[in-house]
Amino acid sequence: MRLLNFDLDTLRTFATGIDLGSYAKAAAQLGRSTSAVSAQLKKLEDQAGAVLFRKAGRGLALTDAGTTLLAYARRLLDINDEAALALRSASLAGEVRLGLQEDVGEALLAHVLGQFIRSHPNARIEVCVARSAELQRRVAAGQLDLAIAWDAGRGGLAGEKLATLPLHWIGPAGADPLIAAGDGPLPLVLLEAPCALRDIAADAMERAGIRWRCALSSASLSALWAASAAGLGMTIRTRIGLPSTLALLDPVAGRLPALPSICLTMHRLAGDENALSTLLAELLRQAVRELAGPVRQQLCTVQPVPECQT
Repeated sequence: MRLLNFDLDTLRTFATGIDLGSYAKAAAQLGRSTSAVSAQLKKLEDQAGAVLFRKAGRGLALTDAGTTLLAYARRLLDINDEAALALRSASLAGEVRLGLQEDVGEALLAHVLGQFIRSHPNARIEVCVARSAELQRRVAAGQLDLAIAWDAGRGGLAGEKLATLPLHWIGPAGADPLIAAGDGPLPLVLLEAPCALRDIAADAMERAGIRWRCALSSASLSALWAASAAGLGMTIRTRIGLPSTLALLDPVAGRLPALPSICLTMHRLAGDENALSTLLAELLRQAVRELAGPVRQQLCTVQPVPECQT
C-alpha cells in the first residue's frame, strides 16, 4: 500500500486554526487568503480520507479522526521546527538566563528546553523558577534575560502578553465549599503575600460579602495543591498544571463569586539582542499558545473561514 505524505504547510494551517479558535484568524496570521485556507482544509480531509470537522453551533469541532490527526500534526511540526532551528543556528553559543512562573514551569521545562538544548548543543541555559513578582524584579535588575510570569495589570513590569486565561475556584472534586464551611468563614489556601491571585481572591470574597479565612499560606504552589486536595480549603489558579486530585469548582453551584482572567506575559531584559534568547522566546511563544489552549473535543470549537464547507 502506498503511504501518503502530508503537507506540512497544510498541517500548520490545521493546527494554527485550532490554536487561535478561528480559521479566519489563522489565514491572517499565516498570510494566506481565506479561500486558500479553505482549500487546504479540504485537501487535508481528502488526503486523510476522513471527515475532520463536525458542526458545533456556529463553529466547527474536531471529529475523532480530527483529534487523532491533530496530535500527529503537532508532533510533525515540532520535529520540523526543531530541525529548522538547528540548521539555522547550530553554531550559536552562549548563555540564556530564563525565569519561569511555577504554574507553567513544569510543562515548559519538559517541552521547550529539551527541544532548545538538542537544537543548540553549545548553548547553556540557567533556569530560575520563582513567583511572578520575583521574576519581574530579576528581569528589571538585569539578572534574567527572559521570564514568563503572571500579569494581573497592577503596575508590574511591562511585557508582551502571550495569553489571557480564566481563573477558577479549585478544590476537591464534588466539594460544596460553603456547606463544608458551615457557619464559619470560608477557608482558603493561598500563596504568601505579595501575590496578585491572593489579592484577587480576597477582593472577590469581600465584594460578594462572603466571610473567609486563610487556612494555609505558603510560598510553594505544591503546598497549595496538597492542602486543597486534603480539604483544608479552596484556592484559585488557572487550569494549567491542575493535579488530578483537584477539580474546577462550579461558581454557580457553589454560590461563589465570579473571577476575572489573568495574563501570562513574557518579559525581556531591556536592550537584549542575544540571538539565543530571541530564538528561545520564539519557542516559548508557541509553547504557551499550545499550553493555553489544549484541544479537548467536547469543548473545542473553531470558527471556519467563510468558504469552508467541511
